[in-house]
Amino acid sequence: MRPFHHKTHYWHLLDDGRVQCDLCPRACKLRSGQKGVCFVRENVDNQVELTSYGRSSGFCIDPVEKKPLNHFLPGSSVLSFGTAGCNLACKFCQNWDISKSREIDKLSSEASPESIVRTASDYGCRSIAFTYNDPVVFHEYAVDVAKACRESNIKTVAVTAGYICEQPRKEFFKFIDAANIDLKAFTESFYYKLTGGHLQAVLDTLLYLKNETSVWFELTTLLIPGKNDSEEEIDAMTRWVVTNLGVDVPMHFTAFHPDWKMMDVPQTSIEILQNARAIAASNGVRHAYTGNVYDESGQTTYCHQCLQPLVVRNWYQIGDWSITADGCCEHCMTPVAGVYESRPGNWGSKRLPVRVNTKVAGIF
Repeated sequence: MRPFHHKTHYWHLLDDGRVQCDLCPRACKLRSGQKGVCFVRENVDNQVELTSYGRSSGFCIDPVEKKPLNHFLPGSSVLSFGTAGCNLACKFCQNWDISKSREIDKLSSEASPESIVRTASDYGCRSIAFTYNDPVVFHEYAVDVAKACRESNIKTVAVTAGYICEQPRKEFFKFIDAANIDLKAFTESFYYKLTGGHLQAVLDTLLYLKNETSVWFELTTLLIPGKNDSEEEIDAMTRWVVTNLGVDVPMHFTAFHPDWKMMDVPQTSIEILQNARAIAASNGVRHAYTGNVYDESGQTTYCHQCLQPLVVRNWYQIGDWSITADGCCEHCMTPVAGVYESRPGNWGSKRLPVRVNTKVAGIF
């Protein structure tokens, strides 16, 4: 087998001699030597192989709030990495140089699952995040890293659009501790025209996480002016979340900046984000946040019962902390949804690139 290739098992042969990939709803039908839309899964000898196993676009230690996750080990550090490729085709992609890459040169770092876990441990990271591009496309690599994490008591975080089929979804989330799901919009037309995907497949993933797993998950929606930021759409989205996922699932409304194939669309104003947050709150969402802008109130966690601030944030830097060791509001003792330790982490807002290999880990 060629270097960095890895056999997969979510595929089947078609009567016409092609192989259909069954990882995600795209169901790419591949002739010999052909790659799927993600460009990292290839028909090799009539079976689908992952071509990016063990290679990464880089490793960096981030605050977990950057994923964004505001209710999962706040203040802690997370070792973040991705590979290349994506199974969606978002015209507004903010990481297009990685997710849209078809060049193996983008994969500059080599690392086994064990060496990644060892590096996270060496730097005191509480978790490892699959991010930058969607981990669905490097499913087998992500699962192996997650298994290694479980053996070493390190948590795993998936930052994903949730565009995945039923069987691989079960295997993928079996070893995941927390996830941020990118709910890109709440209309089928947006998904079809601007991502090349379908809304229902993402909603199915959210329902699966809520009803069949113990994964802590939060939602992020990048609000794009004139595309998915109408009050009507945000109202429908947040009502669906409350009805189907519950009031405690945090929602992050983040600002778009012109990028990739949508350079003609203006940046999202803070007023749009704050209005979305207000609509979410009016519909019962207990924890709604703004992102990609400076907005201390919009980034602070409040007690839904007594409305006192519990975690005050300045970008990713945690200031005041009013959550007890058992995860309750210090003011009224109401439980606060999430995963907490006795004290918050102290990583702050630092971003630290690191190099990973099978023997040593060193700072760039």
